[in-house]
Amino acid sequence: MLFRASAKTVAVMALDGSLFLHLIDQFVHKHGYRPGDSETRSWERSIPVLAAALNDAGLGDVEVMLEYALPLNSKRADVVLAGVHPVTGEPSYVVVELKQWSQVLPHEDDPTLCHVDAYAHPVLNPIEQVRRYRDYLVDFNGALAEHGERIQGVAFLHNATESGVAVLREIERDARGLLFTGDRRGAFLEHLRTRLSDKHPGAGAADELLAGATVPSKQLMSVAAQEVRERQQFVLLDEQQVAYRMVLNAVERAKRADRKEVVIVTGGPGTGKSVIALQLLGELYRRGVTAVHATGSQSFTKTMRKVAGSRKREVQDLFKYFNSFMTTEKNTLDALICDEAHRIRETSANRYTRAALRTGRAQIDELIDVAHVPVFFLDEHQVVRPGEMGTEGEIREAAARRGIACHVVPLESQFRCGGSDAYLRWVVRLLGLEPGGPVVWEPDDRMRLLVADSPEELEAFLDARRAEKYGARMSAGYCWRWSPEPKPGDPLPPDVVIGGWARPWNLRGDRSVSGAPPSALWATDPAGFGQIGCVYTAQGFEYDWSGVIIGPDMVWRGDRWITDRTASKDPVFKKSVSDTDVDRLIRNTYKVLLTRGMVGTIVYSTDPETREKLRQLAGRPEPCPVTNEEPLLRR
Repeated sequence: MLFRASAKTVAVMALDGSLFLHLIDQFVHKHGYRPGDSETRSWERSIPVLAAALNDAGLGDVEVMLEYALPLNSKRADVVLAGVHPVTGEPSYVVVELKQWSQVLPHEDDPTLCHVDAYAHPVLNPIEQVRRYRDYLVDFNGALAEHGERIQGVAFLHNATESGVAVLREIERDARGLLFTGDRRGAFLEHLRTRLSDKHPGAGAADELLAGATVPSKQLMSVAAQEVRERQQFVLLDEQQVAYRMVLNAVERAKRADRKEVVIVTGGPGTGKSVIALQLLGELYRRGVTAVHATGSQSFTKTMRKVAGSRKREVQDLFKYFNSFMTTEKNTLDALICDEAHRIRETSANRYTRAALRTGRAQIDELIDVAHVPVFFLDEHQVVRPGEMGTEGEIREAAARRGIACHVVPLESQFRCGGSDAYLRWVVRLLGLEPGGPVVWEPDDRMRLLVADSPEELEAFLDARRAEKYGARMSAGYCWRWSPEPKPGDPLPPDVVIGGWARPWNLRGDRSVSGAPPSALWATDPAGFGQIGCVYTAQGFEYDWSGVIIGPDMVWRGDRWITDRTASKDPVFKKSVSDTDVDRLIRNTYKVLLTRGMVGTIVYSTDPETREKLRQLAGRPEPCPVTNEEPLLRR
């Protein structure tokens, strides 16, 4: 959170202006950039209104936590109020979403969505928004896990009249989320008094909430079976829920009107694209809608078949590849969920394709044609191979050629890397994928960053984390030759050799060899530790701790990165691929590898000058977590 104080103190600081200067300073410190004008305006206009309401209600000693960070993702609740329940005497909390909206228009299909003039896309009904914040905190804060009755959500639209936002009340109501407008300020004050005592300070309750252990993130693959077959395991927030509802609404419209629609969901690593895709597949499956999930990733598809379809063959059959639809009739499916759509290829044909099927037809066209509602989840910055062309522009153009309506939903909040926006920004600045050049890492409380002096140190650190029951993997740039698959019983060839340290690449085949898992399961099978993963097996997955080896294909020289295509052993970098494209793909590769960790990343470069630069950018040293002796690792 950015600030915490009693309601009395918040009111005084809001009056003299010091509160907003403090919020801006804290925001810059935590995120590495200044908040936007719209955010600072909302602080200046909404927080004083809430503080005045609390004090008018006699709740000046209630603790106010501003911009409260939700665990394990980058979302922030506007306010969490902490106090004592006036009847039970137990800790009591209210999540408050503050809106300056005065007029809201209904969404044509769905009361959980609405339209506001300031936004180009539909937004979540604030009642649903705050209800989901409340549910998320119950799921991920140990202080609430067994006490869900202690927390409630409230949306306060202080500029709105009842008539101006009447459409919001068409949503199904329950006590988890309520709505109050400026018209009903008195009712808002009365409601706060039913949840928060005016006789006890709230500091102790706030301490208890902040001390609540963060429940570990439900990793995607470990809950896939329940997600697809049984019930929702993840709470979708804000634009995630908007994307989910937009797709379901499009499917319903297509069934009623017998027409096609395309939905594109864009977002960076960890924004929840695959989680939304799984929830959609599960919901459509339960409704009896004909839908399948498709990716261009062999690892991802095979893992989903194994985990989600372990007991039912028909569930396994829901997971396909992008090139599975070359001969499928048009509109065979109600919905096609294309996950990792940035991996769409120019055509589905390969060297094994029969000559009769080598029509040159674009893969994007096949995917659009096969379903009434094709849905594309993509991140253009995760393109790591030549010929991958799943971009928003390409899909829009393909839909426009057919006269098909196309809707785009951007995702912004992210759950990977502990929900640390600062870390993701550090990575893209480090790699030159955003302007401004690399910056020194400012440690936050969400993500840890360390630099190892040797591969031995990197592996020892990760092994120590595994002993503490964390998941961990080692991955590297594709800078070492990949030997042929060994025979069963033979040892894995130690291809990744750095000085006296050597480890095998992950397997390439579909079977386990010498205890190592098949390629598709490297990221999810515990036996994957000990082999070095490449970008093709790591992409789309996450683990607690990520160890990344930067090879000689990307080194720091003087004031910039130099990428060296001759140092790469990736067979896809053929002569026909330009140096500019190779440079971009190598940087994107390391972006993928550096953003797999949920708790932390430890990085090592084979190049001494690059290692020294990483030490400078990684900030101050800390004692080595392996030996507790000299500061060999740097945060």
